[in-house]
Order: sequence, then structure tokens, then C-alpha cells
Amino acid sequence: MANRKYELFYIVKPDFSDADVQKVADRFKGIVETHGGTVEKAGKWDKRKLAYEINGFKEGNYVLMNFEAEAKVPAELSRLLGISDDVIRHRIYKMDDKPAKV
Repeated sequence: MANRKYELFYIVKPDFSDADVQKVADRFKGIVETHGGTVEKAGKWDKRKLAYEINGFKEGNYVLMNFEAEAKVPAELSRLLGISDDVIRHRIYKMDDKPAKV
């Protein structure tokens, strides 16, 4: 089965230090690599105020990861992100191979 490119965007609890956020990012990066995928980049973006309150949190640490993997990997990542106590919200996007029109 062919690999596809994906972008994972998730928000980690605001009370985590930069080192703690990096540990969470490394954990999810490791899941992609364990399942045969490759990670182009992964890391903390910024700590920002949320547009609306989520689970009692008004801000969070934003993390972005770009990776390439088989279709089963995003499904497993989504499952694990959904049950993680560290992650407030997540979203996985399938990247289109066509260049964006401007």
C-alpha cells in the first residue's frame, strides 16, 4: 500500500513545560515511526489562547507534525490522541499532492 502525506495538529495542556510538550511530541512521532512511517518535522509551535474554552482550558500548547505513512497510521494516531490525557484536541489532515493555487 502506498504512503500518503499527512499533517497532524494537536493541542497539549497549557500547564506543561516545553520539555513536557516535547516528550508528548516525541511519543507520537515514535508511534508513526514504529508503524513504518517517516516524520518530516515535529515540534511545538507556540502556547496560545484558544478561540473558545475546551475542557476548562483557555489556552494550550500547539504542536504540528508532518509525516508520511500508510492509511492505517493516522487512524491509530487518532485513537491514541483521543484517549491521551495530555491532549486537549487534535486533527489529522491528508495532504493533497497538488500544489495550492494562489
